[in-house]
Amino acid sequence: MDGDYQSFGSEFVLWGLTQSQNLQVLLFVIFLILYLLIVLGNITIMILITTDHHLHSPMYFLLANLSFVDIWLSSVTTPKMISDFLREHKTISFAGCMSQVFFAHCIAAGEMVLLLVMAYDRYVAICKPLHYFTIMNLKRCTKLVLTSWTIGFVHAMSQLVAVLQLPLCGPLEIDSFFCDMPLVIKLSCTDSHDLDIYMNADCGVVVVTCFILLLISYTYILITVRQSSKAGASKALSTCTAHITVVMLLFLPCIFIYVWPLSITWLDKFLAVFYSVVTPLLNPAIYTLRNKEIKNALKRLKKYFKSQKVNT
Repeated sequence: MDGDYQSFGSEFVLWGLTQSQNLQVLLFVIFLILYLLIVLGNITIMILITTDHHLHSPMYFLLANLSFVDIWLSSVTTPKMISDFLREHKTISFAGCMSQVFFAHCIAAGEMVLLLVMAYDRYVAICKPLHYFTIMNLKRCTKLVLTSWTIGFVHAMSQLVAVLQLPLCGPLEIDSFFCDMPLVIKLSCTDSHDLDIYMNADCGVVVVTCFILLLISYTYILITVRQSSKAGASKALSTCTAHITVVMLLFLPCIFIYVWPLSITWLDKFLAVFYSVVTPLLNPAIYTLRNKEIKNALKRLKKYFKSQKVNT
């Protein structure tokens, strides 16, 4: 089918993760369970931080925002992927495809900046503890979170505007489980070399910059703590290692898909699943469930529900 991206009636065919019918049923069960865990886990953390006054601090305010972002990061592509496992013909409308392109970039970029904000929060707490509540007050934290969303929005708009101008040639088939930017570009009737370079550079500004700044900040934290006490260094090393693990799971797939593409279809699918499903699933466990204050808040919540049952 010939045409362009102005034809909003166009439909794209998604090939999904696999063509095996038996495997698709298994994947449906697996990803449905994972998605429910993502939603329930992150909502639980948001409720805990919002309702428990012991957790009303800048760090937990940022963690609640991370959980909120993680729900949306997974929801952009995962529900569609899950429903497509049960469909013989996997299609998505033009509007749906462009929405996935926009929100995938907007939310992923926003989360990267938010992780950088969280690293800055830890830097202030460890390296400048006496000034922590002066620097990281609620007003500044809110501004930093809004900044992360603004950067994500601007980045996504720059991607969307560029892809909307492409002439569209058929067949409109995408070898993935969602409308990924590099795969949509391949459907162009014209030479897309310049757009590929633009996409790599645009994504590189966000991804690589945040990634380098995150590594620098955590390195500086470890050096500072090591100079102060060995016990503190051991605890900080454990915390920073866990945080860096989440950073790697989000940033490395994005680097190899959008900044330095390897152009290996099965690997791109695997990496896309990692940053859209695995990272939102692991964030609650790594950032919060290992935290003593979160564990104590869970215990208080359980006691509250038990007392309510007794009273009724």
